[in-house]
Amino acid sequence: MWRMSLENRLPRSFYERDTVQVAKDLLGNLVVRRMASSRLLVGRIVETEAYHGQKDRASHAFRGRTPRNSPMFGPGGIAYVYQIYGMWNCLNAVTMGIEYPAAVLIRAISQVPSYPLLQADPRAGSGPGKLCRALAVEKGMSGADLVNGDELWLAEGESPMDRSLLRSGPRIGVGYAEEWAEVPWRFWIAGEPSVSRIPGSRLPGTTRATGS
Repeated sequence: MWRMSLENRLPRSFYERDTVQVAKDLLGNLVVRRMASSRLLVGRIVETEAYHGQKDRASHAFRGRTPRNSPMFGPGGIAYVYQIYGMWNCLNAVTMGIEYPAAVLIRAISQVPSYPLLQADPRAGSGPGKLCRALAVEKGMSGADLVNGDELWLAEGESPMDRSLLRSGPRIGVGYAEEWAEVPWRFWIAGEPSVSRIPGSRLPGTTRATGS
Protein backbone atom coordinates (compact mmCIF):
# COMPACT_ATOMS: atom_id res chain seq x y z
CA MET A 1 0.00 0.00 0.00
CA TRP A 2 2.80 2.40 0.90
CA ARG A 3 4.74 1.46 -2.24
CA MET A 4 1.79 2.49 -4.42
CA SER A 5 1.50 5.89 -2.73
CA LEU A 6 5.20 6.69 -2.94
CA GLU A 7 4.92 7.50 -6.65
CA ASN A 8 1.69 9.43 -6.15
CA ARG A 9 3.63 12.69 -6.16
CA LEU A 10 2.26 16.02 -5.09
CA PRO A 11 1.71 18.02 -8.32
CA ARG A 12 3.16 21.42 -9.12
CA SER A 13 -0.24 23.00 -8.55
CA PHE A 14 -0.13 21.84 -4.91
CA TYR A 15 2.85 24.13 -4.24
CA GLU A 16 1.65 27.07 -6.36
CA ARG A 17 -0.76 28.20 -3.63
CA ASP A 18 -0.66 30.35 -0.53
CA THR A 19 2.33 29.31 1.58
CA VAL A 20 0.40 29.04 4.84
CA GLN A 21 -2.17 26.72 3.27
CA VAL A 22 0.58 24.57 1.77
CA ALA A 23 2.25 24.33 5.19
CA LYS A 24 -0.98 22.93 6.64
CA ASP A 25 -1.66 20.60 3.73
CA LEU A 26 1.83 19.07 3.75
CA LEU A 27 1.08 17.46 7.11
CA GLY A 28 0.48 13.74 6.71
CA ASN A 29 2.21 13.58 3.34
CA LEU A 30 5.55 11.91 2.64
CA VAL A 31 9.15 12.87 1.97
CA VAL A 32 10.77 10.24 -0.27
CA ARG A 33 14.54 9.96 -0.77
CA ARG A 34 15.97 7.48 -3.26
CA MET A 35 19.59 6.59 -2.52
CA ALA A 36 22.17 5.69 -5.17
CA SER A 37 21.66 2.07 -4.12
CA SER A 38 17.93 2.44 -4.99
CA ARG A 39 17.02 2.12 -1.31
CA LEU A 40 14.06 4.32 -0.41
CA LEU A 41 14.02 6.38 2.78
CA VAL A 42 10.59 7.72 3.68
CA GLY A 43 9.23 9.99 6.40
CA ARG A 44 5.70 11.21 7.13
CA ILE A 45 5.55 14.97 7.59
CA VAL A 46 4.26 15.89 11.06
CA GLU A 47 5.48 19.50 11.51
CA THR A 48 6.01 22.45 9.15
CA GLU A 49 6.69 26.20 9.19
CA ALA A 50 5.63 28.76 6.57
CA TYR A 51 7.90 31.62 5.40
CA HIS A 52 5.97 34.08 3.27
CA GLY A 53 7.63 36.70 1.06
CA GLN A 54 10.15 39.48 1.56
CA LYS A 55 8.03 41.30 4.14
CA ASP A 56 8.39 38.33 6.49
CA ARG A 57 11.30 39.32 8.73
CA ALA A 58 11.85 35.68 9.72
CA SER A 59 12.37 34.64 6.09
CA HIS A 60 15.78 34.22 4.46
CA ALA A 61 14.40 36.37 1.65
CA PHE A 62 13.80 39.39 3.87
CA ARG A 63 17.04 41.13 2.85
CA GLY A 64 16.71 40.24 -0.81
CA ARG A 65 18.00 37.62 -3.20
CA THR A 66 21.35 35.94 -2.60
CA PRO A 67 23.09 32.89 -4.10
CA ARG A 68 22.02 30.94 -0.99
CA ASN A 69 18.31 31.76 -1.06
CA SER A 70 17.85 31.98 -4.85
CA PRO A 71 15.75 28.76 -4.99
CA MET A 72 13.09 30.60 -2.95
CA PHE A 73 12.56 32.92 -5.94
CA GLY A 74 11.99 30.01 -8.29
CA PRO A 75 8.81 28.12 -9.18
CA GLY A 76 6.76 26.25 -6.63
CA GLY A 77 7.70 22.63 -6.09
CA ILE A 78 11.48 22.85 -5.91
CA ALA A 79 13.67 22.21 -2.87
CA TYR A 80 15.46 24.89 -0.89
CA VAL A 81 18.14 23.28 1.28
CA TYR A 82 20.33 25.40 3.51
CA GLN A 83 22.85 24.65 6.24
CA ILE A 84 22.90 25.92 9.83
CA TYR A 85 25.74 25.79 12.36
CA GLY A 86 27.98 24.49 9.61
CA MET A 87 26.63 20.94 9.95
CA TRP A 88 22.81 20.66 9.85
CA ASN A 89 20.88 20.79 6.57
CA CYS A 90 17.29 22.02 6.49
CA LEU A 91 14.76 21.03 3.81
CA ASN A 92 12.16 23.46 2.47
CA ALA A 93 9.55 23.17 -0.27
CA VAL A 94 9.31 26.35 -2.35
CA THR A 95 5.77 27.66 -2.81
CA MET A 96 3.81 30.34 -4.68
CA GLY A 97 5.20 31.60 -8.01
CA ILE A 98 8.41 32.73 -9.64
CA GLU A 99 9.98 35.85 -8.05
CA TYR A 100 7.76 35.62 -4.96
CA PRO A 101 10.13 34.13 -2.33
CA ALA A 102 8.18 31.77 -0.12
CA ALA A 103 8.79 28.29 1.23
CA VAL A 104 7.70 25.77 3.83
CA LEU A 105 10.31 24.36 6.19
CA ILE A 106 9.74 20.68 6.93
CA ARG A 107 10.45 20.62 10.66
CA ALA A 108 9.70 17.01 11.62
CA ILE A 109 8.86 13.60 10.18
CA SER A 110 7.78 10.29 11.64
CA GLN A 111 8.86 6.79 10.67
CA VAL A 112 6.97 4.92 7.92
CA PRO A 113 6.54 1.12 8.08
CA SER A 114 8.79 -0.84 5.70
CA TYR A 115 10.91 2.21 4.85
CA PRO A 116 13.23 2.81 7.83
CA LEU A 117 15.25 5.98 8.10
CA LEU A 118 19.05 5.88 8.39
CA GLN A 119 18.73 6.12 12.18
CA ALA A 120 16.51 3.69 14.07
CA ASP A 121 15.76 6.19 16.85
CA PRO A 122 11.97 6.87 17.04
CA ARG A 123 12.80 10.59 17.15
CA ALA A 124 15.27 10.46 14.26
CA GLY A 125 13.09 12.93 12.38
CA SER A 126 12.51 15.35 15.26
CA GLY A 127 13.83 18.63 13.96
CA PRO A 128 14.83 19.94 10.52
CA GLY A 129 18.49 19.04 10.89
CA LYS A 130 17.90 15.55 12.23
CA LEU A 131 15.35 14.70 9.56
CA CYS A 132 17.77 15.71 6.81
CA ARG A 133 20.41 13.46 8.35
CA ALA A 134 17.89 10.61 8.63
CA LEU A 135 16.90 11.05 4.97
CA ALA A 136 20.42 11.80 3.67
CA VAL A 137 19.26 15.17 2.30
CA GLU A 138 22.34 17.05 1.17
CA LYS A 139 23.00 20.76 0.71
CA GLY A 140 23.66 20.16 -2.98
CA MET A 141 20.02 19.18 -3.42
CA SER A 142 18.95 22.81 -3.14
CA GLY A 143 17.06 23.62 -6.33
CA ALA A 144 16.06 19.99 -6.96
CA ASP A 145 12.63 19.43 -8.50
CA LEU A 146 10.32 17.87 -5.89
CA VAL A 147 7.73 17.04 -8.56
CA ASN A 148 9.79 15.27 -11.23
CA GLY A 149 13.08 14.52 -9.48
CA ASP A 150 14.59 11.04 -9.11
CA GLU A 151 16.39 11.50 -5.78
CA LEU A 152 13.98 13.53 -3.67
CA TRP A 153 10.24 14.15 -3.91
CA LEU A 154 7.07 14.57 -1.88
CA ALA A 155 4.19 12.14 -2.21
CA GLU A 156 0.65 11.81 -0.93
CA GLY A 157 0.22 10.06 2.39
CA GLU A 158 -1.54 6.74 2.72
CA SER A 159 -4.71 8.34 4.03
CA PRO A 160 -5.98 11.91 4.62
CA MET A 161 -4.84 13.55 7.83
CA ASP A 162 -7.39 13.91 10.63
CA ARG A 163 -7.88 17.69 10.56
CA SER A 164 -9.03 17.70 14.18
CA LEU A 165 -5.37 17.00 15.09
CA LEU A 166 -4.04 20.10 13.32
CA ARG A 167 -2.37 22.56 15.69
CA SER A 168 -0.58 25.88 15.17
CA GLY A 169 1.75 28.19 17.06
CA PRO A 170 4.64 30.66 16.63
CA ARG A 171 7.65 29.62 14.62
CA ILE A 172 10.74 28.49 16.51
CA GLY A 173 14.10 30.25 16.76
CA VAL A 174 13.09 33.51 15.06
CA GLY A 175 13.03 35.88 18.03
CA TYR A 176 15.02 38.42 15.99
CA ALA A 177 12.04 38.87 13.63
CA GLU A 178 10.23 41.34 15.90
CA GLU A 179 6.44 41.14 15.44
CA TRP A 180 6.88 38.39 12.88
CA ALA A 181 8.24 36.09 15.59
CA GLU A 182 4.74 35.62 17.01
CA VAL A 183 2.95 34.84 13.75
CA PRO A 184 1.38 31.36 14.23
CA TRP A 185 2.78 29.82 11.06
CA ARG A 186 4.12 26.62 12.59
CA PHE A 187 1.78 23.66 12.13
CA TRP A 188 1.89 20.13 13.50
CA ILE A 189 -0.09 16.97 14.11
CA ALA A 190 -1.09 16.68 17.76
CA GLY A 191 0.28 13.65 19.59
CA GLU A 192 3.21 12.98 17.25
CA PRO A 193 6.39 12.32 19.29
CA SER A 194 8.69 13.88 16.66
CA VAL A 195 7.12 17.33 16.96
CA SER A 196 9.37 20.05 18.41
CA ARG A 197 9.42 20.37 22.18
CA ILE A 198 9.00 23.90 23.49
CA PRO A 199 11.49 24.88 26.23
CA GLY A 200 9.87 24.58 29.65
CA SER A 201 7.24 22.14 28.44
CA ARG A 202 7.23 18.36 28.78
CA LEU A 203 4.95 17.96 25.77
CA PRO A 204 5.68 18.60 22.08
CA GLY A 205 4.40 21.88 20.68
CA THR A 206 1.72 24.03 22.21
CA THR A 207 -1.98 23.44 22.50
CA ARG A 208 -3.46 25.98 20.11
CA ALA A 209 -5.93 24.49 17.62
CA THR A 210 -6.44 25.86 14.14
CA GLY A 211 -8.96 25.56 11.37
CA SER A 212 -8.26 23.87 8.07
